[in-house]
Amino acid sequence: MRIATWNVNSIRQRMDNLEAWLRERQPDIVCLQEIKCTDEAFPREPLEALGYNVAVHGQKTFNGVALLSKLPFDEVAPGLIGDDADVQARFLEAIVSTKSGALRVISLYLPNGNPPDTDKYAYKLNWMSRLINFSHERLKLEEPMLLAGDFNVIPTTTDASRPEAWKNDALFLPQTREKFRALVNLGLTDAIRAVNDESDLYTFWDYQAGAWAKDDGIRIDHLLLSPQAADRLTDAGIDRHVRGWDKPSDHVPVYIDLDLDGR
Repeated sequence: MRIATWNVNSIRQRMDNLEAWLRERQPDIVCLQEIKCTDEAFPREPLEALGYNVAVHGQKTFNGVALLSKLPFDEVAPGLIGDDADVQARFLEAIVSTKSGALRVISLYLPNGNPPDTDKYAYKLNWMSRLINFSHERLKLEEPMLLAGDFNVIPTTTDASRPEAWKNDALFLPQTREKFRALVNLGLTDAIRAVNDESDLYTFWDYQAGAWAKDDGIRIDHLLLSPQAADRLTDAGIDRHVRGWDKPSDHVPVYIDLDLDGR
């Protein structure tokens, strides 16, 4: 089974690219972020025509996450536990049934947190603490689970072309990376790093300052796997060529292959 994540940076502006990529990569499940539209405005029909079931947790103009699945959804739940007052659409959890049993997939769009000297950074760190608590509880179920999305975290210096340029950025501050390590240390596996330790594995290139042409990228889109999912990991990759397409998102898709045929 192929599962992917992609911050499309506005679904309505990126539909041609999304449909082209879906035909090219043929993923079974896709986690989308920054759809930037309400549930009602999400363009379901062309995606359903490609064989996908669609689940959406959106909001007008900002944020928004979605899940596309060739398998039916058994359960779908929007919103991250821990703060009932948080209305930002950043988290969507679903369960699908595979030959191996239940598979839990979460599409998430973690807060950016900039500028760091504002409430935005406190919100980011609190959101990460909530994600750690959620993951701790879900891991007790001992089932295949994926946290997939734009984490807005550069985990290490290897994950940035110019790490010194990010030293005061919310994506790379020590507290941010410490929270990310605490999440991974619950027992999760960074799928890309599990199969590749190269230093140019970027998933985001800013629209400014010719970042794409200079390959001045960072890796902030991640697929984190529970032990039961990591045991079934057969491949992982980054479709960086998509950044060179016409009217691209500033992010590119990241995908994994899992052997879920049953054992």
